[in-house]
Amino acid sequence: MDASLLLVIFVIFVALVFDFINGFHDAANAIATVVATRVLSPFVAVLWSAAFNVLAVFVIGTGVAKMVGKGLIDLHFVTVPVILAGLLGAITWNLLTWWWKIPSSSSHTLIGGYAGAAMANAALTEGIGKTFAALIPSGWILTLAFIFIAPITGLLLAYVMMILTSWLFHRVEGPKAERWFRRAQLVSSAFMSLSHGGNDAQKTAGIITGVLVSAGALRSFEVPHWVLWSAYLSMGLCTLAGGWRIVKTMSRRITHLRPQGGFCAETAAALSILLATQLKLPISTTHVITGAITGVGVVAEADNNTPVGARNRPGIHNKWAGSNSLAG
Repeated sequence: MDASLLLVIFVIFVALVFDFINGFHDAANAIATVVATRVLSPFVAVLWSAAFNVLAVFVIGTGVAKMVGKGLIDLHFVTVPVILAGLLGAITWNLLTWWWKIPSSSSHTLIGGYAGAAMANAALTEGIGKTFAALIPSGWILTLAFIFIAPITGLLLAYVMMILTSWLFHRVEGPKAERWFRRAQLVSSAFMSLSHGGNDAQKTAGIITGVLVSAGALRSFEVPHWVLWSAYLSMGLCTLAGGWRIVKTMSRRITHLRPQGGFCAETAAALSILLATQLKLPISTTHVITGAITGVGVVAEADNNTPVGARNRPGIHNKWAGSNSLAG
């Protein structure tokens, strides 16, 4: 078998390894809240999440894949070895942050490794002064902006949803309201998993397509169906490996969640991720859900600091908020 073909196959394999690591590294994104509120056991939660990660292939397009593959880096500076170097850098950092229990961004790790390798190639082939010629500025402006915009959007949406749900349920008895939110969390966690798979799996699909274009196997940057399915199935199957070290950080150390907060955080994060996906932007699902959980915690902390006698008034301070408080 030709050596160049073997290299292409190996790089595709490495890309799917990255997808595998992303699966157990980012499993916490979609299941941290539903595990924290004890709506689902960890084992059932990862099965639930994995299924909806894969189902996203039917409802999400390929805009993010094309942005990652050709919208950020000038393909003139992309070769198969460049993509391999970027993937190895991303995998190394993902493994380190997983070991250190840090909920870091696999997405930013991937595009950062890809960009760094392409910049190094530009410097080696055309001189150090051409290092940044490998980057496409128009693609990076919104991508970098959404590093800040996406988690803030998740935070604000979760904040508003906490207030709205408190108003809507301020006359409902605590146990009844909690039961409703526990059921609703099944929907919101599925929604979160769907949006997570739809954004994250596309990044790997974009990288694999970039390998095929660089190797001359594709004439234009169009994501083949087999590439999409490989990325989505890898993401779903590897979510089953679990990201329990990060789940503990996400679900326990940021804020203590109850079903109301879990529902609001998951729904807000899913909406924020889908917004970015519609804009064809690769974002950090980790940062978005962290922002959403923080928004929930802000409202809950305000409730905890309210005098007990004031909690019966309509609004965020209501007669069952204490039993569903989200802050520790």
